[in-house]
Amino acid sequence: MNSISVVIPVLNESETICALLTHLENKASSQNYIHEIIVVDGGSSDDTVTQVTQYAALSKTVSIITSQKGRARQMNTGAIQATGNILYFLHADSYPPQNYDALILKEVTQGNPAGCFKMKFDSNHWWLQLAGWLTKFKWRACRGGDQSQFITKALFEELGRFDERYIIYEDNDLINKLYARRKFVVIQEWLTTSARRYEENGIWKLQFHFWSIYVRKWLGASAEDLHKYYLNKIS
Repeated sequence: MNSISVVIPVLNESETICALLTHLENKASSQNYIHEIIVVDGGSSDDTVTQVTQYAALSKTVSIITSQKGRARQMNTGAIQATGNILYFLHADSYPPQNYDALILKEVTQGNPAGCFKMKFDSNHWWLQLAGWLTKFKWRACRGGDQSQFITKALFEELGRFDERYIIYEDNDLINKLYARRKFVVIQEWLTTSARRYEENGIWKLQFHFWSIYVRKWLGASAEDLHKYYLNKIS
């Protein structure tokens, strides 16, 4: 029987993590295909671990584990522990739509082993609204980790999991492999993600640097080069 393991990498997310966990449990379909929700902490210095531990004590599906810091490492650690046959990787500030589990399962049963939701930001800024609207299309340039990622565990293992050399761009590296195999679908329901990084860094500044990272990777930059650029340009 198909079941979904949600994997959420976190680092200092105490302000919002319990709200996300509540959202995930409340927005699952009545059939509830969510087998487990695995929070993977990368060494938080706030009370993220305490909050999730307390939440997990009252939940049948939520658990928390620890990992070395780095989203790729954390997501791989969660995937290794996961016992569902479908993995759903989700950022801690992204909220999937109602019945997200049934929507994912429908695609998998129809022969689509990987994909994401279209995405909108919790911001009224015209550019972020446009950027979100564009995610409805299947174009490769419109993809990113904030849209979340579902993938069968079998295909995830076949592709070699997330490449842990990438401190950033790990989501896009996996998406590139999926697009190369033409195994990707965009579910036409809205996931809502936080615009906090744009607000902290400045919308145009951050967008420029994200574009720069994308182009640098296309031109052959290494995982280390991308990380150095990120550290120098983005807070």
